[in-house]
Amino acid sequence: MRSIWKGDLSFGLVNVPVKVYSATESHDRKSYQVDSTDGTRIRYRRVREGTDTEVDYGDIANAYEAESGETVILTKEDLASLPVQKSPEISILEFVPAEQVDPIYFDKPYYLEPSSKSPKAYVLLARALEETDRLAIATFTLRNRTRVAALRVVDGVMTLQTLLWPDEVRKPDFEFLGDEPEIRDQELQMASSLIESMASDYDPSEFEDTYQNELSKLIEAKSEGGEAFPESDEEDKGSEDSEVADLLAALRASVKDRGGSDSDSEDAPAKKAPAKKAASKTAAKKAPAKKAAAKKSTSSSSGSSGSGTKSTAKKAPAKKSSRKAS
Repeated sequence: MRSIWKGDLSFGLVNVPVKVYSATESHDRKSYQVDSTDGTRIRYRRVREGTDTEVDYGDIANAYEAESGETVILTKEDLASLPVQKSPEISILEFVPAEQVDPIYFDKPYYLEPSSKSPKAYVLLARALEETDRLAIATFTLRNRTRVAALRVVDGVMTLQTLLWPDEVRKPDFEFLGDEPEIRDQELQMASSLIESMASDYDPSEFEDTYQNELSKLIEAKSEGGEAFPESDEEDKGSEDSEVADLLAALRASVKDRGGSDSDSEDAPAKKAPAKKAASKTAAKKAPAKKAAAKKSTSSSSGSSGSGTKSTAKKAPAKKSSRKAS
């Protein structure tokens, strides 16, 4: 990997020299535009409006509109004169509980590598972050922009995740938020049962970009003059599911399809939930340590879902473990 930025990570009176690397890369297939009739490549030119005269890239500047409506042209030299451009430092401002930063604010991640001969200060800060379960909120300048970021540890490496500014996150303004639909206890219980039947531990390696895989198949098939995805005569199975109009019936069908119990009846009283919650907690204590997180989620949800939920919650983890063992 190539570093894109070098500077110091300042922590109180301590400065930790670091190199910054982009933590992500796109796996999308590269493409370019062509004329569909004969495949001739399409090129774009920067020309003056109303003419065919090309403008050199070095002569192009950015124009902004002032509050008065006047157009103001700023060159690269003008932008470079901003005071924030002169600070080669990632400055930690505060340490906050990790759960207080909503993931909606997360933007682009960067890895930090120690650039000094001794990584002791780097490792010390990384371990302290892990021990306290806090995020370091910092500011730094990258590519002519001042950014706020959250510093956290990922697999032993300090990772700087840029954050969106508050005014960049749009507030949801939807009509349904003003209306509170009536949710029946049976519907909530069955929805909880469905969630428990699909409960699992997140493993990124289990997912793949099906679009890119199918796109690659299509490209190779067309290059060989074949057909990548021949049409099937089978009926669309989704049409059968669309006939399930009742929400509770759809939930029951989903739980049954997942191999869960559908014994929850519409007449099942919700007041039995606390007793089931206690029983689930007792069962959770017997679970292996590595499954503690999943069982904790199961016990809290099964308390509100009745006998059918408890049966479903026990089956889902068992299915996953058997799958992994195979």
